[in-house]
Amino acid sequence: MNWMKCLILMGVLCGGIISGEAADDSPKKRTRIVLVGDSTVTDQAGWGSGFAACFDERVECLNLAAGGRSSKSYRTEGRWDKVLRTGADYVLLQFGHNDQPGKGPERETEPETTYRANMQRYVEEARAAGMQPVLVTSLTRRQFNKAGKIESTLTPYAVVVADLAAKLKVPLIDLHTLSIAAAEQAGPEKCKEYSPETVDRPDVTHLNAEGSLWMGQLVASRLIQVVPPLAESYRPAGTANSPER
Repeated sequence: MNWMKCLILMGVLCGGIISGEAADDSPKKRTRIVLVGDSTVTDQAGWGSGFAACFDERVECLNLAAGGRSSKSYRTEGRWDKVLRTGADYVLLQFGHNDQPGKGPERETEPETTYRANMQRYVEEARAAGMQPVLVTSLTRRQFNKAGKIESTLTPYAVVVADLAAKLKVPLIDLHTLSIAAAEQAGPEKCKEYSPETVDRPDVTHLNAEGSLWMGQLVASRLIQVVPPLAESYRPAGTANSPER
């Protein structure tokens, strides 16, 4: 009788081990990162595709950025509602280019008032939806003066985002500062290699495929510093002209 009990006990234990191994082999949920912003964030003309290339299969990158949108128009068009339904773990938020004066009343915002309110609302609603917001300051335009330095008109918007990140305790990627440093290090001629081909005047705002890797690497390498759990999924793209931080 005792040997029968032993056999039964061994069967139960083995079954538990097998079941445990099967559970360990079950597919793990991928971390979902959603990108929100204007054309400088998109896969086609921004840093989005280069950013996604910096993570392995454990990360799913969903790019919902849209060209020509501002912190105001992205919401009024209903695009933000779609973001809130993604069930993302993280959402990276970058606006500023189309918030500037001259973009029209449906897009323009004022840095210290409407822009600040819009960005704060994005943060609060992302958190309420269970997502971790990450604020990103605007990618610089590669406009050089005669001294070889970048002259940026986006600084007032970048300052507001950095201030909000500190006050709301949100991870910050200061891409505005990073991209200025990278562009100045590369120089005007090298920067042309990262710009889309144009028939008339140079495009100093958007990025080609090589430029996307260049700036996407900056964003990703900073992200894993401010959101350490993502570091284990990071794989450097190995692009040049990325200043150390």
